[in-house]
Amino acid sequence: MPVVIGALNQGFLQTLKLFSITLLGAFPLGLLIAFGSLSKIKAISLTTQFIIWIIRGTPLMIQLLIVYYFPGLVLHTPIWGGGESGRFLAAAIAFIINYACYFSEIYRGGIQSVPVGQQEAGLVLGMTKKQIFFHVTLLQMIKRIVPPISNEIITLVKDTALARIIALQEIIWAGQAFMKGSHGISGAIWPLFFTAFYYLIFNGVVTVMLTKLERKMEYFR
Repeated sequence: MPVVIGALNQGFLQTLKLFSITLLGAFPLGLLIAFGSLSKIKAISLTTQFIIWIIRGTPLMIQLLIVYYFPGLVLHTPIWGGGESGRFLAAAIAFIINYACYFSEIYRGGIQSVPVGQQEAGLVLGMTKKQIFFHVTLLQMIKRIVPPISNEIITLVKDTALARIIALQEIIWAGQAFMKGSHGISGAIWPLFFTAFYYLIFNGVVTVMLTKLERKMEYFR
C-alpha cells in the first residue's frame, strides 16, 4: 500500500505541474491570440482564426502526438530527447497552445460583449485606447468570462490524463503501471481505480476556488 500511494503521489505531482504550467502559459497567450483574431488587419485576423479553427477542430491527443513525434520522425530532429523532461515539455507546449486557442475565443466574446458606447465615452474623456482597455473593458470582460473559463479549467484537470499517450508518467500512468509489474506488483487494477479519488479531490478544490472567484466578481455587477 505505501509503495502504491507513493507512486500515485509522484504521478499526481506531475499532473499538478502540467495543469499549473498550462494555465500560466495559456492565459496570456490566449489574450494575444484574441487580439490577433480581433485585428483590423485582415491577414492577421484570418491567419489567427484559421489556426484557432485547426486547434479546436482536432483532438488534443492528436496534437500531443504531432508535437512530440513530428520533429524526430519527419524533420529528423528529435528536439525533445527520450527523457521524462522532454516528454513533459512537449506535453506542456501542446496543452498551452490548445487551451490558449479555447481561452482566446472566450476572451474575444468577453471583449465584444462590452458595449461600444463605453469605449466611445472613454475616448471623449481623453483616455487612450490602452487606458480604455485596462480600466473599462478588461474589468467587465473578466466578470463575463469567469464562468466559461471555469468550465475549461475543470476540463483541463481531466485532460491532463491525455499526456500518457506520449508516455508522460502522470497519475493514470502510475496507476496503470501496477497492472504491468511496477515495483514488483503485477495484475493489480485497484491502483488505477484509486486515481479517480485524486481527480475528484483535485476537481473539488478547483471548483471551490472558482466558485469563490465568481462570487467575488459579483461585486462588479
